[in-house]
Amino acid sequence: MSLQCGIVGLPNVGKSTLFNCLSSAKAQSANFPFCTIEPNVGVITVPDERLIKLGELCKPERGVIPTTVEIVDIAGLVKGASKGEGLGNKFLANIRETDAIIHVLRCFDDDNVVHVDGTVDPVRDKEIIDAELQLKDLETVEARIQKTEKQAKAGGDKQAKLLLDILFRYRDALSQGKSARTIELYNKEEEAAAKDLFLLTNKPVMYVCNVDEDSAVNGNKYVDAVREAVKDENAQVLVLAAKTEAEIAELDTYEERQMFLEEIGLKESGVNRLIKAAYALLRLRTFLTAGSDEVRAWTFREGMKAPQCAGVIHTDFERGFIRAEVIKYDDYITLGGEAACRAAGKLGIEGKDYLVQDGDIMHFLFNV
Repeated sequence: MSLQCGIVGLPNVGKSTLFNCLSSAKAQSANFPFCTIEPNVGVITVPDERLIKLGELCKPERGVIPTTVEIVDIAGLVKGASKGEGLGNKFLANIRETDAIIHVLRCFDDDNVVHVDGTVDPVRDKEIIDAELQLKDLETVEARIQKTEKQAKAGGDKQAKLLLDILFRYRDALSQGKSARTIELYNKEEEAAAKDLFLLTNKPVMYVCNVDEDSAVNGNKYVDAVREAVKDENAQVLVLAAKTEAEIAELDTYEERQMFLEEIGLKESGVNRLIKAAYALLRLRTFLTAGSDEVRAWTFREGMKAPQCAGVIHTDFERGFIRAEVIKYDDYITLGGEAACRAAGKLGIEGKDYLVQDGDIMHFLFNV
């Protein structure tokens, strides 16, 4: 399921350092703008503690296979990108291809790392990128209004009239410096029409405050300012110290990494928290298969039904779907496996309309 989160931000805010922590693919990291020109794509393993417990219980011959999410490191953006300044056109094209945005903001002071605008101000930095994306979206909306108005007037096209109403609402918001995601859509028809516009500011966003090590647990004044600035955006704010995460990533063993985290007051690395949050930002969920051969996590989109999830494993499973056997993860662990769940009546038989839930342990029956 090739959905991607794009890491964006101004130059020198820590995007590539963070990407390097996330991925074994090493993006160039340097103290000058535009060191990342082509987007680097990392296929990142999604941490899932449930797999560890299932592996201990099932002892699978082929081992435990986690699911993944794709993260893209995109070139730094500067003021004027919507008009082609810097690497603006390339940046905007790259971000348009992603499904969600991880917006990295510099929330640390360091005289050795230059800021493209001279001073540290994460709210200003956020607004610079927001403004460039909004201006580009405004161009898209204005052009689409001209085309759609003709369709609505010429043939009384109901779909065109629906789209035109949405476009006017977007234009009003964007003209006021608001992102498209702040506009409420009233039904699935409107959601479908809006999705087809591919607006940059309609993508779900998470703000990552890149702080110094001392601020990794409780944040700082810059983080507080970001939280206040985005309080009406329905966006998540995540705090981590990318430089510290890079040091943790260099440690050889899990035990060493955990000891380091405990010393600075963290239970889990910022990278792990970020990967999980990015996965959720894309509205991705996980179902599981468990047995003596392998334990495996499978990615599905929130709202998918059993036959579609069967198709994630193999298209034949969906085409010839008969039914699904479902065990809830907690029951599987508490009772000690599939056989015990069957005996206790904790194995459910589900048909084509079953909405798969995160953590469901699935077995599909099919015939082709």
